[in-house]
Amino acid sequence: MANHASAKKRIRQTERRSTINRNRLSRVRTFIKKVELAIDAGDADVAREALEEAQPVIMRSAQLGVLHRNTASRKVSRLAARVKAL
Repeated sequence: MANHASAKKRIRQTERRSTINRNRLSRVRTFIKKVELAIDAGDADVAREALEEAQPVIMRSAQLGVLHRNTASRKVSRLAARVKAL
């Protein structure tokens, strides 16, 4: 357990930041899932719209440090390739 005031503050900040990051990551997964469900259904128009909505959310998560930028780019790229293949 932390004894210094600065260490206690760090713990509080980390808990707050972890909650925010967990919510952001959950949001990213939800958008990815929408695209994947549309792809599985074979609906190209819905998949394309879902990808257009998901892409900025995924890239913003990379910008905010929730995902690594290469991971975000890879996810967008693979989703786009799957949508294009429909």
